[in-house]
Amino acid sequence: MEKLSLMKIINLIAICLLSISMHVYADTPGEIKVGATLPPATLHALTGKSGKFTDFRGKPLIINVWASWCGPCRAEMSSLENISRRFGGKQLNIIGISTDDDAYAAKSFVKEAKLSFSNYIDNNVILEYMLGANTIPLTILVDAHGRVLQKIRGSQV
Repeated sequence: MEKLSLMKIINLIAICLLSISMHVYADTPGEIKVGATLPPATLHALTGKSGKFTDFRGKPLIINVWASWCGPCRAEMSSLENISRRFGGKQLNIIGISTDDDAYAAKSFVKEAKLSFSNYIDNNVILEYMLGANTIPLTILVDAHGRVLQKIRGSQV
């Protein structure tokens, strides 16, 4: 009897963990999967000038999806800035995409953090859905041809 109860408990825990992990990493509508190529979606300038994902082809690209109110997002920005200052524009490109509804808050954070890499705003959730940013921060590694290589969820400080 005791083994049966223990097995039921283990199965229940496994089912709960599976349902939690499925919920956390569920796809967003229209999400670009790892291995797929980024479409030429419009990037609305927060700093710098507006453009498209295709403008960054030819070098690897790091995309960081963030928000000014997100503590883990803010914590990892200095690491991204260090990478940008060392390699940005030469061997790779780094861009940030803010999910803030308030462009002023996002611009203020960029200024406060002294970010040198281009940042864009997605206050209509199109890019969030496309990139699969159901959690932030989200860092996406893209090859020189625009193909998504990896998605890294959470802060990487």
